[in-house]
Amino acid sequence: MINFSQLDLNLLLTLQVLLDELNVTRAARRLNLSQPSVSVQLARLREVFNDPLLLPGPRGMRPTARADALREPLRQALAALESVVAPAASFEPEKTENTWRVAATDYMATAILLPALEALRQAAPLSRLAVYELNPQRILRQAEQGDIDLIFHTREGAPASLHQRVIFSERYVLAGRRDHPALRTGVTAKQFSQLEHAIVSPDGGGFWAATDVALARSGLARKVVLSVPHFLFLVEALLKTDLVAVVPERLTRNVAGLTVSAPPVDVEGFDMLMLWHERLHRDAGHVWLRQMLMTQLG
Repeated sequence: MINFSQLDLNLLLTLQVLLDELNVTRAARRLNLSQPSVSVQLARLREVFNDPLLLPGPRGMRPTARADALREPLRQALAALESVVAPAASFEPEKTENTWRVAATDYMATAILLPALEALRQAAPLSRLAVYELNPQRILRQAEQGDIDLIFHTREGAPASLHQRVIFSERYVLAGRRDHPALRTGVTAKQFSQLEHAIVSPDGGGFWAATDVALARSGLARKVVLSVPHFLFLVEALLKTDLVAVVPERLTRNVAGLTVSAPPVDVEGFDMLMLWHERLHRDAGHVWLRQMLMTQLG
Protein backbone atom coordinates (compact mmCIF):
# COMPACT_ATOMS: atom_id res chain seq x y z
CA MET A 1 0.00 0.00 0.00
CA ILE A 2 1.24 3.47 -0.90
CA ASN A 3 2.06 5.72 2.04
CA PHE A 4 0.41 8.97 0.94
CA SER A 5 2.09 10.95 3.71
CA GLN A 6 5.41 10.29 1.94
CA LEU A 7 4.14 10.83 -1.61
CA ASP A 8 4.95 14.14 -3.26
CA LEU A 9 1.92 14.92 -5.40
CA ASN A 10 4.17 16.73 -7.85
CA LEU A 11 5.45 13.30 -8.84
CA LEU A 12 2.00 12.49 -10.24
CA LEU A 13 2.13 15.57 -12.46
CA THR A 14 5.58 14.52 -13.65
CA LEU A 15 4.25 11.05 -14.42
CA GLN A 16 1.38 12.46 -16.48
CA VAL A 17 3.76 14.61 -18.55
CA LEU A 18 6.17 11.68 -19.02
CA LEU A 19 3.30 9.49 -20.25
CA ASP A 20 2.30 12.24 -22.68
CA GLU A 21 5.79 12.91 -24.03
CA LEU A 22 7.49 9.49 -23.63
CA ASN A 23 10.69 11.47 -23.51
CA VAL A 24 12.54 12.78 -20.46
CA THR A 25 14.00 15.82 -22.23
CA ARG A 26 10.67 17.01 -23.61
CA ALA A 27 8.98 16.32 -20.28
CA ALA A 28 11.61 18.39 -18.48
CA ARG A 29 11.01 21.26 -20.89
CA ARG A 30 7.23 21.20 -20.27
CA LEU A 31 7.72 21.03 -16.53
CA ASN A 32 10.34 23.78 -16.56
CA LEU A 33 12.79 21.43 -14.81
CA SER A 34 16.23 20.12 -15.65
CA GLN A 35 16.55 16.74 -17.29
CA PRO A 36 18.42 15.27 -14.27
CA SER A 37 15.62 16.43 -11.96
CA VAL A 38 13.00 14.65 -14.05
CA SER A 39 15.19 11.52 -14.16
CA VAL A 40 15.37 11.58 -10.35
CA GLN A 41 11.58 11.92 -10.14
CA LEU A 42 11.11 9.04 -12.56
CA ALA A 43 13.33 6.88 -10.38
CA ARG A 44 11.18 7.83 -7.35
CA LEU A 45 8.00 7.00 -9.28
CA ARG A 46 9.37 3.58 -10.13
CA GLU A 47 9.89 2.97 -6.41
CA VAL A 48 6.40 4.19 -5.52
CA PHE A 49 4.64 2.01 -8.10
CA ASN A 50 7.13 -0.85 -7.96
CA ASP A 51 7.20 -0.85 -11.75
CA PRO A 52 9.64 0.48 -14.42
CA LEU A 53 6.75 2.54 -15.91
CA LEU A 54 8.84 3.70 -18.90
CA LEU A 55 11.30 1.54 -20.78
CA PRO A 56 13.87 2.49 -23.44
CA GLY A 57 12.47 2.20 -26.95
CA PRO A 58 13.63 2.78 -30.53
CA ARG A 59 12.06 6.26 -30.56
CA GLY A 60 12.28 7.50 -27.01
CA MET A 61 10.51 5.50 -24.31
CA ARG A 62 7.58 3.12 -24.24
CA PRO A 63 5.14 2.65 -21.31
CA THR A 64 4.75 -0.59 -19.43
CA ALA A 65 1.33 -2.18 -19.08
CA ARG A 66 1.13 -0.70 -15.58
CA ALA A 67 1.85 2.77 -16.91
CA ASP A 68 -0.81 2.41 -19.62
CA ALA A 69 -3.34 1.37 -16.98
CA LEU A 70 -2.48 4.48 -14.95
CA ARG A 71 -3.22 6.99 -17.74
CA GLU A 72 -6.97 7.53 -17.27
CA PRO A 73 -7.20 7.28 -13.45
CA LEU A 74 -4.17 9.59 -13.22
CA ARG A 75 -5.84 12.14 -15.51
CA GLN A 76 -9.04 12.00 -13.46
CA ALA A 77 -7.19 12.28 -10.16
CA LEU A 78 -5.19 15.33 -11.24
CA ALA A 79 -8.32 16.98 -12.64
CA ALA A 80 -10.08 16.40 -9.32
CA LEU A 81 -7.15 17.86 -7.38
CA GLU A 82 -7.09 20.87 -9.67
CA SER A 83 -10.79 21.52 -9.03
CA VAL A 84 -10.20 21.28 -5.28
CA VAL A 85 -7.44 23.88 -5.14
CA ALA A 86 -8.80 26.16 -7.89
CA PRO A 87 -10.31 29.49 -6.74
CA ALA A 88 -14.03 29.30 -6.07
CA ALA A 89 -16.08 30.21 -9.10
CA SER A 90 -18.09 33.39 -8.94
CA PHE A 91 -21.73 32.82 -8.02
CA GLU A 92 -24.30 33.25 -10.80
CA PRO A 93 -27.78 33.34 -9.24
CA GLU A 94 -29.53 33.01 -12.60
CA LYS A 95 -27.83 29.61 -13.11
CA THR A 96 -27.86 28.19 -9.60
CA GLU A 97 -30.01 25.17 -8.80
CA ASN A 98 -29.48 25.51 -5.05
CA THR A 99 -32.17 24.51 -2.60
CA TRP A 100 -32.14 27.14 0.15
CA ARG A 101 -33.17 25.58 3.49
CA VAL A 102 -34.47 28.12 5.98
CA ALA A 103 -35.84 27.67 9.51
CA ALA A 104 -38.51 30.20 10.52
CA THR A 105 -41.80 30.62 12.33
CA ASP A 106 -44.82 31.53 10.23
CA TYR A 107 -44.47 35.14 11.39
CA MET A 108 -40.79 35.22 10.33
CA ALA A 109 -41.59 33.65 6.98
CA THR A 110 -44.36 36.22 6.43
CA ALA A 111 -42.27 39.20 7.56
CA ILE A 112 -38.95 38.24 5.95
CA LEU A 113 -39.29 35.67 3.19
CA LEU A 114 -42.59 36.71 1.66
CA PRO A 115 -41.45 40.28 0.82
CA ALA A 116 -38.30 38.85 -0.79
CA LEU A 117 -39.88 35.89 -2.58
CA GLU A 118 -40.59 37.55 -5.91
CA ALA A 119 -37.10 39.05 -6.09
CA LEU A 120 -35.60 35.64 -5.25
CA ARG A 121 -37.61 33.94 -7.99
CA GLN A 122 -36.60 36.52 -10.57
CA ALA A 123 -32.92 36.53 -9.65
CA ALA A 124 -32.54 32.76 -9.15
CA PRO A 125 -35.36 31.11 -11.16
CA LEU A 126 -33.80 27.63 -11.06
CA SER A 127 -33.39 27.61 -7.28
CA ARG A 128 -35.80 26.25 -4.69
CA LEU A 129 -36.77 27.44 -1.20
CA ALA A 130 -37.59 25.04 1.62
CA VAL A 131 -38.99 26.62 4.80
CA TYR A 132 -38.72 24.48 7.92
CA GLU A 133 -40.59 25.00 11.18
CA LEU A 134 -38.28 26.74 13.64
CA ASN A 135 -37.38 24.46 16.54
CA PRO A 136 -35.08 26.46 18.89
CA GLN A 137 -33.88 23.31 20.65
CA ARG A 138 -32.65 21.77 17.39
CA ILE A 139 -31.34 24.64 15.29
CA LEU A 140 -27.71 24.42 16.41
CA ARG A 141 -27.51 20.73 15.62
CA GLN A 142 -29.35 21.23 12.32
CA ALA A 143 -26.90 23.96 11.33
CA GLU A 144 -23.87 21.90 12.34
CA GLN A 145 -25.07 18.87 10.38
CA GLY A 146 -25.92 20.91 7.29
CA ASP A 147 -29.66 20.27 7.48
CA ILE A 148 -30.44 24.01 7.65
CA ASP A 149 -28.68 26.82 5.76
CA LEU A 150 -30.24 29.92 7.33
CA ILE A 151 -32.18 30.56 10.53
CA PHE A 152 -34.35 33.46 11.64
CA HIS A 153 -34.41 33.91 15.41
CA THR A 154 -34.86 36.56 18.05
CA ARG A 155 -31.77 37.64 19.95
CA GLU A 156 -32.93 35.85 23.08
CA GLY A 157 -31.80 32.25 22.96
CA ALA A 158 -29.84 32.55 19.70
CA PRO A 159 -26.82 30.16 19.78
CA ALA A 160 -23.68 32.23 20.30
CA SER A 161 -21.59 29.86 18.15
CA LEU A 162 -23.52 30.78 14.99
CA HIS A 163 -22.87 33.87 12.91
CA GLN A 164 -25.46 36.55 13.63
CA ARG A 165 -26.76 39.60 11.82
CA VAL A 166 -29.60 41.87 12.91
CA ILE A 167 -32.03 42.23 10.02
CA PHE A 168 -34.56 44.52 11.73
CA SER A 169 -35.89 45.71 15.08
CA GLU A 170 -39.55 44.88 15.63
CA ARG A 171 -42.18 46.62 17.74
CA TYR A 172 -45.52 45.39 19.05
CA VAL A 173 -48.90 46.84 18.10
CA LEU A 174 -52.47 46.32 19.25
CA ALA A 175 -54.57 44.79 16.46
CA GLY A 176 -58.23 44.01 15.99
CA ARG A 177 -60.81 44.02 13.22
CA ARG A 178 -61.29 47.36 11.48
CA ASP A 179 -64.78 48.05 12.90
CA HIS A 180 -64.03 46.76 16.41
CA PRO A 181 -66.23 48.87 18.73
CA ALA A 182 -63.57 49.20 21.42
CA LEU A 183 -60.79 50.28 19.04
CA ARG A 184 -62.49 53.23 17.35
CA THR A 185 -60.69 55.51 19.77
CA GLY A 186 -57.64 55.02 21.94
CA VAL A 187 -58.03 52.64 24.87
CA THR A 188 -56.62 53.02 28.36
CA ALA A 189 -54.60 50.29 30.03
CA LYS A 190 -57.64 49.41 32.14
CA GLN A 191 -59.95 49.21 29.12
CA PHE A 192 -57.27 47.21 27.29
CA SER A 193 -57.10 44.68 30.12
CA GLN A 194 -60.87 44.16 30.00
CA LEU A 195 -60.91 43.15 26.32
CA GLU A 196 -60.78 39.52 25.24
CA HIS A 197 -57.30 38.71 23.95
CA ALA A 198 -55.73 36.11 21.69
CA ILE A 199 -52.11 35.05 22.00
CA VAL A 200 -49.57 33.07 20.03
CA SER A 201 -47.89 30.34 22.05
CA PRO A 202 -45.25 28.57 19.90
CA ASP A 203 -44.99 25.72 22.40
CA GLY A 204 -48.77 25.41 22.58
CA GLY A 205 -51.29 26.23 25.27
CA GLY A 206 -49.60 29.27 26.81
CA PHE A 207 -51.71 32.17 28.12
CA TRP A 208 -48.95 34.48 29.35
CA ALA A 209 -46.51 36.67 27.39
CA ALA A 210 -44.56 39.93 27.48
CA THR A 211 -47.78 41.95 27.43
CA ASP A 212 -48.88 40.33 30.69
CA VAL A 213 -45.55 41.22 32.28
CA ALA A 214 -46.07 44.86 31.27
CA LEU A 215 -49.63 44.87 32.63
CA ALA A 216 -48.55 43.28 35.91
CA ARG A 217 -46.19 46.20 36.53
CA SER A 218 -49.30 48.41 36.60
CA GLY A 219 -51.23 46.00 38.78
CA LEU A 220 -53.44 44.87 35.90
CA ALA A 221 -54.18 41.55 34.20
CA ARG A 222 -55.85 40.85 30.88
CA LYS A 223 -58.29 38.17 29.80
CA VAL A 224 -56.62 35.79 27.33
CA VAL A 225 -59.27 33.50 25.85
CA LEU A 226 -57.49 32.06 22.82
CA SER A 227 -54.01 30.52 22.56
CA VAL A 228 -52.80 29.34 19.15
CA PRO A 229 -49.43 28.08 17.85
CA HIS A 230 -49.37 30.11 14.61
CA PHE A 231 -49.83 33.75 13.65
CA LEU A 232 -51.86 32.95 10.51
CA PHE A 233 -54.67 31.48 12.59
CA LEU A 234 -54.45 34.43 14.97
CA VAL A 235 -54.92 36.99 12.18
CA GLU A 236 -57.95 35.13 10.85
CA ALA A 237 -59.42 35.02 14.36
CA LEU A 238 -58.97 38.79 14.74
CA LEU A 239 -60.72 39.45 11.43
CA LYS A 240 -63.73 37.29 12.31
CA THR A 241 -64.28 38.08 16.02
CA ASP A 242 -64.04 40.85 18.60
CA LEU A 243 -60.78 39.43 19.92
CA VAL A 244 -57.73 41.68 20.03
CA ALA A 245 -54.04 40.80 20.14
CA VAL A 246 -50.67 42.41 20.71
CA VAL A 247 -48.59 41.26 17.75
CA PRO A 248 -45.38 42.18 15.88
CA GLU A 249 -46.11 45.16 13.64
CA ARG A 250 -44.80 43.52 10.45
CA LEU A 251 -47.42 40.80 10.77
CA THR A 252 -50.20 43.34 10.23
CA ARG A 253 -48.75 45.02 7.14
CA ASN A 254 -50.93 44.71 4.07
CA VAL A 255 -53.66 42.86 5.99
CA ALA A 256 -56.92 44.44 4.88
CA GLY A 257 -59.57 44.59 7.58
CA LEU A 258 -57.32 45.16 10.60
CA THR A 259 -57.00 48.29 12.68
CA VAL A 260 -53.64 48.83 14.36
CA SER A 261 -52.53 51.16 17.13
CA ALA A 262 -49.89 51.44 19.82
CA PRO A 263 -50.76 49.34 22.90
CA PRO A 264 -51.55 51.34 26.06
CA VAL A 265 -48.76 49.52 27.91
CA ASP A 266 -45.07 49.50 27.14
CA VAL A 267 -44.32 46.12 25.57
CA GLU A 268 -40.64 45.78 24.74
CA GLY A 269 -39.88 44.93 21.13
CA PHE A 270 -37.14 42.64 19.86
CA ASP A 271 -34.33 42.32 17.34
CA MET A 272 -34.76 39.79 14.56
CA LEU A 273 -31.55 37.97 13.67
CA MET A 274 -30.33 35.99 10.72
CA LEU A 275 -28.14 33.04 11.83
CA TRP A 276 -25.84 30.75 9.87
CA HIS A 277 -23.03 28.27 10.49
CA GLU A 278 -19.33 28.88 9.86
CA ARG A 279 -19.33 26.23 7.10
CA LEU A 280 -21.41 28.60 4.94
CA HIS A 281 -19.93 31.90 6.05
CA ARG A 282 -17.80 32.36 2.91
CA ASP A 283 -19.88 30.34 0.48
CA ALA A 284 -20.57 32.63 -2.48
CA GLY A 285 -24.17 31.48 -2.91
CA HIS A 286 -24.97 31.88 0.76
CA VAL A 287 -23.37 35.33 0.87
CA TRP A 288 -25.53 36.33 -2.10
CA LEU A 289 -28.70 35.02 -0.40
CA ARG A 290 -27.99 36.93 2.82
CA GLN A 291 -27.28 40.15 0.94
CA MET A 292 -30.37 39.75 -1.24
CA LEU A 293 -32.63 39.32 1.80
CA MET A 294 -31.10 42.36 3.50
CA THR A 295 -31.64 44.43 0.35
CA GLN A 296 -35.30 43.47 0.14
CA LEU A 297 -35.87 44.23 3.83
CA GLY A 298 -34.02 47.52 3.62
